[in-house]
Order: sequence, then C-alpha cells, then structure tokens
Amino acid sequence: MQDTSLSLLNRLRSADSDPWRRLVDLYTPLLRVWLQRYGLSGSDADDVVQEVLLAVSKDIGRFEHAGHPGAFRGWMKSILVNRLRNFWRARRRQPQMAGTPFEDRLLQLEDGATAVSRLWDREHDQYVLRQLLTLAEPNFESTTWQAFCRVALDGATPEEVSSELGISRNAVIVAKCRVLSRLRQESVGLVASSSDFSPNS
Repeated sequence: MQDTSLSLLNRLRSADSDPWRRLVDLYTPLLRVWLQRYGLSGSDADDVVQEVLLAVSKDIGRFEHAGHPGAFRGWMKSILVNRLRNFWRARRRQPQMAGTPFEDRLLQLEDGATAVSRLWDREHDQYVLRQLLTLAEPNFESTTWQAFCRVALDGATPEEVSSELGISRNAVIVAKCRVLSRLRQESVGLVASSSDFSPNS
C-alpha cells in the first residue's frame, strides 16, 4: 500500500492506475458472487462486473462519502442492482429462481432495511476487511504482523505476545497500532466502520 494520508477512494479520483487496479482486484470476486445469486454466470457475469466497475470509474469523481458509514458500499450495491435490472431487461426475460420473484429480490437488495440488503452489507465488509488484511501484510515486518494478528485478531494479551515473540510489551502495542492505523486508513469509505478493526482485548 502507498504511504499516503489519502484513502483508496481519494486516490481513485486522482486517475492513478495502481489504486484503480486495486479496486478492480478487490471487488471483482465479490461482485461475481452476487451476480451468480441473481442468475448470471460465466461471460455474462464477467460483462456485468465490467459494467459495474466502469460505472464506478466514470462517477467516482462525483461520489460523495460525506461521513456516512457504508456510503461507498451502498453506492456500489445500487450500481449492481441497476446493471442486473438492465441485463435482464435487455433480454426481455427474468431468470427462473425459486421462491421470491426476481424483481422482488432486486427490490429487497436495493432496500437497505431488508435482510438481503443487510446480508450484502455484512458480506461486503467481511470480504473487504479480509482483502485489506491480505494487501497489508507484505508491508510490515513479520514480527510486526504476527504481533498485530495475535493481539487484534486472536485476542491474546500484549504480555502473552511479548513472551511468545521475544519483544517488549510496548513493541507489541506499537505493532498493533501501526497495522490498525494502516487498515483504518485504507478502509475509509469502503466499510461501514473502522471499529471493525478494534482489538478483542
């Protein structure tokens, strides 16, 4: 990750290809999973993923986060719903799905108060956090990363980790803080709350 005070979303606005590539790599698998749930697979899913990401690239300069938790997540979801609707409208049919009619399922995804929409929120945030962890790890020394994981993810105490890794308690706390700071910086606008990075103990 780049050493900068700007979030990934702000870097996207700067026309830098590296942050854009990161966003594409970050979101493509998640978008494909949701498209498959709405009847798309193979090259159709690939095409709609590209359409969603193209819409993001065209409109990112106008996107306003305004401090609203999950704003980017909700914005991307609305683009996904619109592209799904357009895809099936262009084919003048809807996919055969068990249970709820297709258009009702799209409306449920669109409506932030439904269980389907909350599932999108939860899966989005968990997925993005896992991806950010994967992206962050190579930027830290092994001991720093291990200290962070043991304290922030596994719930070990700084004293336990200090003993395990043969470093001072203060070094454990500094390691945890450095990684959390980077993850919070990178998650701004992507997930609902940086509190997801709070340590367990």
